[in-house]
Amino acid sequence: MFVILRANRIAVIPIVLVFAAFAVPVYAAPDSKADEQAGALLYRDKGCPQCHGADLAGNKKGPSLADIRNDKAWPPEKVTKQITDGGAKMPPFADSLTDQEVAQLVAFLRAKDRPAPPSGPGGPPSN
Repeated sequence: MFVILRANRIAVIPIVLVFAAFAVPVYAAPDSKADEQAGALLYRDKGCPQCHGADLAGNKKGPSLADIRNDKAWPPEKVTKQITDGGAKMPPFADSLTDQEVAQLVAFLRAKDRPAPPSGPGGPPSN
């Protein structure tokens, strides 16, 4: 009886591991237009253009991000890590951005049709 129970337990372990792998995604990629637009606003309001340019073309302080979505060396996970942990000349932003905000920035940077944020901080004046 012990051998049968042990064999059944061993057979169940791989099944449990498969379900666990799908239950907790490593990277939850936001893909909605709302996330992309929120990322555009964050890009503008958190000072990203100071180093990467308003048009994402880069400048003396930071590299271009204009084609990052097509760069296989920069998958979403690596972009996320770069934003949160920093690296090279980039400071870390883990203390000033929430996980959701980082995900929205990544969605903006990886958007096929990248939205333009409204001009000026806070967007255009409302009537």
